[in-house]
Amino acid sequence: MTELMLKYFRTKQQEVQSQKVYDTQCPFCSMQCKMQLIEQRVVSRRNYKTVGKDNPTTNGRLCIKGMSAHQHALHHERIKQPMLKVDGEFVPITWKKALGHIREKYTAIQREDGLDALSVYGSASLTNEEAYLLGKFARVALKTKHIDYNGRLCMASAATGANQTFGMDRGFTNTLQEVPYTRCIILAGTNLAECQPTAMPYFEKAKENGAFIIAIDPRETATTKAADLHLKNKPGTDAALANGLLKILIEEQMIDQSFIQKRVNGFEEVREYLSSIEIEEIESITDLSKEELYQAASIFGQEESGMIFTARGIEQQTDGTAAVRGFLNILLATGKIGKANSGYGAITGQGNGQGAREHGQKADQLPGYRSIEKEEDRAYISKVWGVEEKDLPGKGVSAYEMFEKAYEGTISGMFIMCSNPVVSHPNSNFVEKALKNLKSLIVVDMFISETAKLADLILPASSYLEDQGTMTNVEGRVTLREANRPLPGNVKHDWQIICDMAKVLGKGDYFSFTTAEEIFDELRVASRGGKADYFGITYEKLRKEDGILWPCPSVEHRGTKRLFEDSFAHKDGRAKMAAISNLPRVPKQSQSKKYPLLLTTGRVMSQYLTGEQTRKSSTLVARNFESFMEIHPHTAKKYQLEDHSVVKVESKTGHIKVRCKWSMKTRKDTVFVPFHWVGTQNVNKLVSDDLDPSCKMPGFKVIAVRVSKASSDGNEEMVYPDE
Repeated sequence: MTELMLKYFRTKQQEVQSQKVYDTQCPFCSMQCKMQLIEQRVVSRRNYKTVGKDNPTTNGRLCIKGMSAHQHALHHERIKQPMLKVDGEFVPITWKKALGHIREKYTAIQREDGLDALSVYGSASLTNEEAYLLGKFARVALKTKHIDYNGRLCMASAATGANQTFGMDRGFTNTLQEVPYTRCIILAGTNLAECQPTAMPYFEKAKENGAFIIAIDPRETATTKAADLHLKNKPGTDAALANGLLKILIEEQMIDQSFIQKRVNGFEEVREYLSSIEIEEIESITDLSKEELYQAASIFGQEESGMIFTARGIEQQTDGTAAVRGFLNILLATGKIGKANSGYGAITGQGNGQGAREHGQKADQLPGYRSIEKEEDRAYISKVWGVEEKDLPGKGVSAYEMFEKAYEGTISGMFIMCSNPVVSHPNSNFVEKALKNLKSLIVVDMFISETAKLADLILPASSYLEDQGTMTNVEGRVTLREANRPLPGNVKHDWQIICDMAKVLGKGDYFSFTTAEEIFDELRVASRGGKADYFGITYEKLRKEDGILWPCPSVEHRGTKRLFEDSFAHKDGRAKMAAISNLPRVPKQSQSKKYPLLLTTGRVMSQYLTGEQTRKSSTLVARNFESFMEIHPHTAKKYQLEDHSVVKVESKTGHIKVRCKWSMKTRKDTVFVPFHWVGTQNVNKLVSDDLDPSCKMPGFKVIAVRVSKASSDGNEEMVYPDE
């Protein structure tokens, strides 16, 4: 080696003054990919690189969002101290002053308006410890019944459908490791390739092994391209599609009579209902051919094993619960559940979408998936918490209904933790008005989001790099996120904020935790004996096993990889089939001459939820910097909309302006707009307040709209074609 080369390497070694490695997990989707952030200090600057870390779910894989996540956590706009609104402007204040403000506001509101005048709005991005603590805070520190969370907009249909059918809701009944060995897969309303890309290798391997993949989606996506059969049905007709497939399976005698007789209730009622429906009716409703329906049903019915996966495409509808139950009927009728390589998977959206709904953030739930309305459940949790059962409040209302109560004045104070409902909720113009009507709005966030802008106080949240705790991924696998990067500025962990608030409200004895692990140990006891039993899971065990699937009822237990092998979770051990309506539930905003097109919403790979974090990432913004409307060229020409032009999309509740994007991927009667943008591009302004009667899920996927050219002066030119 020459002297010149030696000098070069010595110089480089001197430049790299230090290197730190932080273990963590991706803060975005439910795959919860394990990863490490490598921080190198080179002379006067720092360089960052994210690498995947081996784990049972994703084997070290990462997508572009995970690799770029540190960009928002280290962003210069991040809030690093409490911010109080003074004369319309936010000014930094001390924690002492912030907590004093909370005590003053909350004490006054409950004195003047009653205990239930305060409300708590949580998040599926919180750790299990923080979700658990937030539910306890609402019911013990505030004694309010009003608590719900943003997972209501994500997993409510799947959770309700699974609970009604199986008696238990764990997103996946099997592990992802079984997917490559199943013979037929139905992907109903899921775009895995863009929403959970690190899961796709399991499905690609299944296809390599000879599995037949059926995708159900009104659009062509990266996922449908991987399918052998794409059922491009009309939006909102998924329940009818499930009925049609099951009708064919029954009539062609491709059902498992022995399994039904031993383990299922309700089959005869379903058979009788389906006998009254003609397959031509299914064709008409779904806009699919008889040949397509028979092909899908026959292949799924004839194969020895099969799996069905559902996601927001069929769930975010006002009959989303019915659609989920329809596909679960198919699994039960064919006996493809509770055995190897056969089962159900609800593709969870948010990072902790599974765990966050198990331990008390939902209006009707207590920890361990217990019911707040069952006396024995209330008695058990009140004992764990050291309170009187009679002092526990009852069932509250769903997330959107809390905003209705805020608008009417029944709720006058709201605490929002790590969520942005002004952007994420339906009828978002109304949600903004409701929040402005509050006497107090306190928001915990990393940035001044659209929701935080309306607050009187913002509290700084910790990021995925700093906030240790457990998360429950898409499989129902509990994982430990180590997250040991130091907190920046005066930031506190979310669980510390909850404990500090409880203390100033006189309830500190119930929230005397000093670590996340202490909270988890109480959660374990609170969940013991419940359907979501975490009692046998410890931090030490999670580190050793790298994740454990619940239920895990004892420390000796290794976790449950496959559910329902011997019995279902209903008291009689049997699953429940149910006849579901073949007619789509008529939404408040249905197609008409004035609103002739159907709008459906969804995600793009480089953005996440309301985009508050991903839009802080230069890498991700470079891929998708603005929203768009995907429209079939034939339809675009009818309405005289040029490719790449700015267009106005309008429903009965509002309008937006986005870039027009011609695409053969979507149906001629359907347009698509992603939901990651804000302001004049916030597609949720177009979504009505119509809710699924069973689970209160809004209808994000079926919205009647009209489209027109957008002009700079705001006078859009409407075109109503004769044909």
